[in-house]
Amino acid sequence: MNRYLSIINSRTAFALAISLLVSFVALWQNFQYNYDLALISIAIIFPLVFTIRSAFRRREKALEFLSLFKAGLITVNNSFQENKKLDPAKKVEIKAQISMVSTYLVEYLGPHSRTREELLAETGKIFTFIQANSESLGKGVVLKILRFMRDVHLGVENVIAINQHRTPIAIRAYCLIFIYIYPVIYTPALINRLYDGRSFADAWIVYALSAVSTFILISLYNVQEQMENPFDQKGLDDIRLSNYKIE
Repeated sequence: MNRYLSIINSRTAFALAISLLVSFVALWQNFQYNYDLALISIAIIFPLVFTIRSAFRRREKALEFLSLFKAGLITVNNSFQENKKLDPAKKVEIKAQISMVSTYLVEYLGPHSRTREELLAETGKIFTFIQANSESLGKGVVLKILRFMRDVHLGVENVIAINQHRTPIAIRAYCLIFIYIYPVIYTPALINRLYDGRSFADAWIVYALSAVSTFILISLYNVQEQMENPFDQKGLDDIRLSNYKIE
């Protein structure tokens, strides 16, 4: 249950506080006007949906390149293990090294206990092993391994890029600012539409509708914020990095 409540945070409380305060002031001063709410909805919903879709695409791309990375490493490991000329002790050594590469990538993306430089250096040790044992492996096997190591590097570099470069910050800041401003524009227009300028007694309707609409918008923003980094293991839709470790 706690994971489903993860979209509720300090931003949610702040946005709801604004909506309730604006509702109180608007009702107290009987402040209302006739305004087409479709315009403000487009101004907020369109960029919000755009950023959510962008974050989702980044997540899907990350899954694609992580799968490419793991598949490449598994194929490289199988190429070493099936080679009859390679010493058994060397096979154990390279298997452990391949496992370390996957561990370093997971630690770089997740808890950030590894740096990009450490990850690339660990990947480079596989090339060092290939150079040191090229005679035992044979030219054909070396070429095969290098071809699949290209997939490994392609996966690593793309995942690093996805991790470092996010959806446009300006659009996300724009969405958040307008969500905070939204109750100021929405509540007076809501009062005018509900009661057509007449006095009324059921003020709770205004409070409820203003709070619910604000809660929906800020919750969508929080969902996008969680999807923005699919590696930190904090959101419901985060990538399970442990699936990409090679034991």
